[in-house]
Amino acid sequence: MKSLFAAVSIACLASASSAQADDIGCISTTFRFLGANDKVCVSAFDDPKVPGVACHISQARTGGLKGTFGVAEDPSMFSIACRQVGPITTDISKLPEQDEVYSASTSLFFKNTHVYRSIDKKRNTLVYVAISDRVIEGSPFNAISTVPIMPWGTH
Repeated sequence: MKSLFAAVSIACLASASSAQADDIGCISTTFRFLGANDKVCVSAFDDPKVPGVACHISQARTGGLKGTFGVAEDPSMFSIACRQVGPITTDISKLPEQDEVYSASTSLFFKNTHVYRSIDKKRNTLVYVAISDRVIEGSPFNAISTVPIMPWGTH
């Protein structure tokens, strides 16, 4: 019991330190007689190290009684779109080759969705990959979006 409490405490602390996304809205996909409907929810976040890049991620959320009480495990189904939304002045040569830019819990215990940024220096492009993981086993499901760094409009 102590180890379970410690694991839950660590998971809570880890999720508290990750960046939060703005919730845009949810669309119901399956009606449930008891509890919340299954749905797909869209969130937005900005790349914390590259001002001028924003990403939108959609994720399946499980409803029913488990979903209503926050104990359901959401499926590893998501999509991501990242775009340049302003001038990018960050020197990409100073960024790490790979960096986590977003993380969200998708179950009460040990399952998360992560978004990592990689750099394609040859094409001057930022590459964002969304994956799902869990402590015991990960998931092959993933989604990708690219942001070619372009000059931003002048006045």
